[in-house]
Amino acid sequence: MDFGKYKETRHLKPLQIPNKEQLLLDVSNIEDSFTGRSDASIANTFIFEASHLIVNALALFELGYFDCAFYSLRQSLEAAMTMMYLYDSEEDVRKKELEKWRTEQHFPMYAGMTKYLESNESEFKDIKSKLSAFFEETEKVKKRLNKYVHKQGFDKLYASRNNPLSRIKGKFDDVEFINEFDGYVVSCIGTVAVMRLAIDPMPVLLNDEEIYARTGDTITYPYSDEFIEKYIGFDAIEKYKRTSMYTQHYDNFMQEEKQNEAVSCVIKDKFVDVRRADEILNQGHLLPQAALLGVIALENIESVTKFYTCGGFMMYFSNRDSLRQKLEWDSRQFNNFLETNPSTNQPFDEVFISAFKLPEGEIFLEHNQEITANDIYNIEHIIGSFENDPHQKFWTLS
Repeated sequence: MDFGKYKETRHLKPLQIPNKEQLLLDVSNIEDSFTGRSDASIANTFIFEASHLIVNALALFELGYFDCAFYSLRQSLEAAMTMMYLYDSEEDVRKKELEKWRTEQHFPMYAGMTKYLESNESEFKDIKSKLSAFFEETEKVKKRLNKYVHKQGFDKLYASRNNPLSRIKGKFDDVEFINEFDGYVVSCIGTVAVMRLAIDPMPVLLNDEEIYARTGDTITYPYSDEFIEKYIGFDAIEKYKRTSMYTQHYDNFMQEEKQNEAVSCVIKDKFVDVRRADEILNQGHLLPQAALLGVIALENIESVTKFYTCGGFMMYFSNRDSLRQKLEWDSRQFNNFLETNPSTNQPFDEVFISAFKLPEGEIFLEHNQEITANDIYNIEHIIGSFENDPHQKFWTLS
């Protein structure tokens, strides 16, 4: 080993976190919970940042940079608090403070942001008052993290903890140290996940089957039961459900029509079970035009296997096999399909594409054999009905 490498690593003691892979998977619950609120899109940046900081903490700890790992955990809490402060304040305050943050002007620290939110009407104030025990534990963890950040105690120093004599004497227990760090990671993941709920309650709402069946294709994924149990606690979630934000959203969604399972799969998973086409079409009014027409085509034309919308960027698949071997496609191809005359029965590797313009977008049907002139006529007839009366439904092509 060269001298430079020796100088860089002699004070480090790499340690392995036994459940690191599971922790990394669990962080995905936060990353996948990004909000669809149009006025809070930048909040997703903070959600990702907090997640990255937790991931970085795990990597740093295993490399031996334990103080940096604890600091990264503390930063994850600060990133989450900044997110809440910027998007849980009054609109005029939010704009002013966001500009300060952008331009690196004087900006409040963690305690200052917390004090402001608690002294003004905010979602965080409501959440914290109902989850007081949860946030008391968070505060304890934050204080312990500060001990490492501010180097308070010999066990917080590389010169002491990783001193060769300390290692020989076994002065500091590595297993205990790993378990302590693991506990802080769990606490930070849970706290960031709860702070995320001050933006909107969708990660918890979507965990409820009744709500899930009444929502569209959201960009937010729900927190899993396992994640809630380990990082937040079902008791804390039940208390969160008493907040005004949650109850208002819940009541609004419960007024929507409940989707049957087959329709929900079309809307959320982009999957059409052709065997259940009748069930889907019974609630066809819940589908966008392209999806509705695609389901009708799948039910009535045996060679249709899937369809695309949004210029080819969105694909709906079915339980019917396609003869096309490739799995990838290029959106530029779909632009050509739409502009070609005629736009039907165009070769697409081993299969065919038929493109149709709709009042709301377009649809590209993929089929194993050419479709007939009668099929094309009937499809265009349905499209015409959309133009004349978007709410009128035609359930067959014949």
